[in-house]
Amino acid sequence: MGLLSILKKVKEKEKEVRILILGLDNAGKTTILRRLTGDSIDTIEPTLGFNIKTLEHKGYQLNIWDVGGQKTIRAYWRNYFERTDGLIWVVDSADRARLQICREELNNLLGQEKLAGASLLIFANKQDVRGALGADEIAVVLGLDDTDLFKNRHVSIRGCSAVSGGGLAEGVDWMVDDISNRIFMLN
Repeated sequence: MGLLSILKKVKEKEKEVRILILGLDNAGKTTILRRLTGDSIDTIEPTLGFNIKTLEHKGYQLNIWDVGGQKTIRAYWRNYFERTDGLIWVVDSADRARLQICREELNNLLGQEKLAGASLLIFANKQDVRGALGADEIAVVLGLDDTDLFKNRHVSIRGCSAVSGGGLAEGVDWMVDDISNRIFMLN
């Protein structure tokens, strides 16, 4: 029995999934996490470290880690990569001035060996803001079609609004389904 099969069997018993939410500061990561867990989004402050929440979804226990996105904190992101099953990358679709930085940071992340097997869900957030780029436009800006970093990776991009909650459930459904098909199901 190979190591991968053993790991899959262990994971199957646990039914526990580790998800990491990253993105630039002010992209809406904490608002997404709070919306998913049913917490109030009335007052949100910049995340200076991390938040972790656990929720049940489709029979799985999701441990969701939300890490601050300020430039000074990004160097510490690598401390959270261990055993990550899914990565949610949050993009502020209305912040056109920082989309290139967003692309560069995502490309840096995808080059990390510890994240090589993680499912990637990209939330094109703030679709409710006037002038926001749609998910298809964000996909082009991020280079989803023309970058080698995306070729052998399970990726989905979804438009969403952290404030209204629109698109969040569908994105998390995709991620849980993708992770469960990849990790928990034995061939």
